[in-house]
Amino acid sequence: MKQTLQVLNQLEADGVLGRYAIGGAMGATFFVEPLLTYDLDIFVLLPETASGLLTLEPLYSVLRQRGYVEEAECVSIEGVPVQFLPVYNALLEEALREAIDVPYDEVTTRVLRAEHLLAICLQTGRAKDRDRVRLLREEAPLDGAFLQAVLERHQLVEKWNQWTL
Repeated sequence: MKQTLQVLNQLEADGVLGRYAIGGAMGATFFVEPLLTYDLDIFVLLPETASGLLTLEPLYSVLRQRGYVEEAECVSIEGVPVQFLPVYNALLEEALREAIDVPYDEVTTRVLRAEHLLAICLQTGRAKDRDRVRLLREEAPLDGAFLQAVLERHQLVEKWNQWTL
């Protein structure tokens, strides 16, 4: 994974993709016991096209030129399936903006805060998200005041109460 993160950092430095951060199950493993996951979820800001649309094609084109291949919804980068997820709403924009730099095997990468990972799980609402919320509540070092503010800003307090009370 070290090499994968180095490639992602270089893509950001080259301007191929905007700010990125690790999310999903792999992001959660920076705060809790490891979770079973198939891929590395990368939330990313993409440059806008002339028409104002967002597209992964320029990123995929550069990755193909560098020898990386697409596998279903992922791109295999140094043997790690990476799924690029464009930031598409206010919660994800905030989560990416507030992501924290962390070291991983001598490489600095960026990870969504545990509070944002939890809020994204609430917003997404799948069964596996409910499990992840439980795990994050039990094991992650959550900032309660910060979490409460995130939940309020993104209208997730009611869902939080439904899932945790």
